[in-house]
Amino acid sequence: MSASIFDIQRELILDTIRKNAPGEWKVLILDQTSRKLVENVVNEDDIIKENVLKIEDIEARRQSDPESDVIYILTPEQHIVDCLMADLEKRRYRRTFLVWTSILPPEQRQRIDRSSSGRDQIAKLGITHLDFYPRESHLVTFRDPWSFPILYHPRCSNLVQKHISDLAQKIVGICIALGEYPTIRYYKPKDPLPSHEAHVLSDFIAQAVQDEIDMYRKYHQDSFPPATTRPKGALYILDRSMDLFSPFLHEFTYQAMAHDLLPIRDGDKVTFRTLINEGRPDAEEKEMEIGEKDQLWVENRHRHMRDTLEKLMSDFKKFLKENPHFANSGNASSLNAIKDMLAGLPQFQEMKDAYTLHINMAEGCMEIFQKHKLPEIALLEQTLATGLDEDYRKPKGLADQLVRIVDEADVTPADRLRLLALFSIYQDGLIPADRNRLFAHAALPPSDESILLNLSLLGARSDRPLGTKRPPRPPTRPSRSPRRPPNEFHALTQENASSASLRTTERAKPTWARSRLNSVEPRQRVVVFIAGGATFSEARACYEVSRATGRDVYLATSHMLTPALFLRQLGDLSRDRAQLRIPALMPRPKAPAHLFEERPAVGSTPSGGSGRSGRPVGMAGGPGQGLPIRPGASRSVTEESQAPSSSATSQNGGGNERNERNGGKLTKDPDRKKKKLHFLSKK
Repeated sequence: MSASIFDIQRELILDTIRKNAPGEWKVLILDQTSRKLVENVVNEDDIIKENVLKIEDIEARRQSDPESDVIYILTPEQHIVDCLMADLEKRRYRRTFLVWTSILPPEQRQRIDRSSSGRDQIAKLGITHLDFYPRESHLVTFRDPWSFPILYHPRCSNLVQKHISDLAQKIVGICIALGEYPTIRYYKPKDPLPSHEAHVLSDFIAQAVQDEIDMYRKYHQDSFPPATTRPKGALYILDRSMDLFSPFLHEFTYQAMAHDLLPIRDGDKVTFRTLINEGRPDAEEKEMEIGEKDQLWVENRHRHMRDTLEKLMSDFKKFLKENPHFANSGNASSLNAIKDMLAGLPQFQEMKDAYTLHINMAEGCMEIFQKHKLPEIALLEQTLATGLDEDYRKPKGLADQLVRIVDEADVTPADRLRLLALFSIYQDGLIPADRNRLFAHAALPPSDESILLNLSLLGARSDRPLGTKRPPRPPTRPSRSPRRPPNEFHALTQENASSASLRTTERAKPTWARSRLNSVEPRQRVVVFIAGGATFSEARACYEVSRATGRDVYLATSHMLTPALFLRQLGDLSRDRAQLRIPALMPRPKAPAHLFEERPAVGSTPSGGSGRSGRPVGMAGGPGQGLPIRPGASRSVTEESQAPSSSATSQNGGGNERNERNGGKLTKDPDRKKKKLHFLSKK
């Protein structure tokens, strides 16, 4: 059975709350980021059921509650540590159970270790690796669009090494949550251009991930990886330069088409503003969420738009057949007829709103599809991307087709620019004079030329000298009758993936001796990470590969790309980096001043504690003394004596036995030498 990363992280968070202060009433303290991580997958009611009195923000004004235990689930940021230290100094709570969402920097860890208040109050200290956002059952993002300029902007090289370390921790968090110690393979382009300094990106991320997950396993040998009959997992590290065609293409499956053509808001929640009860006195515009709870969306998002429309209409006709008392039930032959009938179903409000949302979205997509000549545009796009025309032959006269389409008044400027970018990639660069003529035909401003030129930073040639010929490009479809599933990642699921473009990290164990899997074994788990953003067509491909191969394929990425966003981010590579407002370059946030004011008066029994019927006797527990020393840290720490948990939740301890063997220090194996890598260094 397929495992949802949503359900896995939800259980991980609830299990963390259960295992800290078990049987006790407690307060849960979150920061802004950890609250988003928690609320993304867990309902507040489910948290309250775990003996949680209330959920509060660490930066907010709060009353002390010295009779209650507290669980902190915090992100390892300096200002968050400042907030925590203020709480410990004021002794706001009885016992403190401290959980970080990822590894705390050594200097911040030492602040806590040296604090007498921390030693007195911290009953348990650990890490639960959950610094990632499940977006779909098999899709994870980091909600970090700034990753793209950090990795590819020529003036952001000094940010890359730290960012790769952050990415590695997040990727390892996904592997830990899935219970996988995977074989790691990574993309390495052949003969990269001199301008493509980021050609080592996938290699460096893979090495960083291998180091992080090896370190985690070293301190959790008894629990990681958990025992299973599932085949060993695989992790593929790719980056956006591996496929520059996908972000420019028009995709006509429902999800990709809607995100491309409609004003969908993609923030903490994915929403679309639509008109409900159209034509009635109670008509209103409503911001509606699109996500995993929307069954119509989940069922139809990967269908071709034509099939989506047919499915919506057939489902509604089925509903009318099951409810024959509705008038005019035989007239549901068009979208407009269905919309009129939906307006007359007030007793089915939730169903009515869901159908109204998706019918309006589908109608909006089809209107743009017909108005702006998308069928003709898509045909040329497919020829440029595959190297074959609609008859599976080598195309001829592409430049003439391109000029004719970009001259059309109904073709939008953005679509013209996308076609020029695809043509430039297909031609392996353009002669500057030809590019200028194409821009003149397309009536595009000269400033947009930087978008095509910046493709060289991602490995594509932008300028081709006069007199040079374009090298022959192998077509992506060798035959008329495709015998393999139509997806972008088919080759990655094969045991004999090409070693020329996919390399394996040095410490991966061989798989040649593995016996052939039988059909009753659990599904293998495959994680595909794409640095620099992923497209919705690539997300769809992972689901298709999962179904076709009997594996669970998860896509992880920094952020989801739409064609409009990709064009904008390519253009940003020419701007001064100070104009991009990259968080890593902004002033660090500070803890609120009110946290350092005089100790607040102890309030009455906190709200939400009415269900408390006799507080269980406090459980004895020694204070936590710190986290394992990471590579490069020089200070020794002692840990609480605790057997490693068998779940994915890390309590960051290996017991006193290991400390005694190492003289109180947690150190790396002396026979293992870690090579320090810099993003632009030669290996």
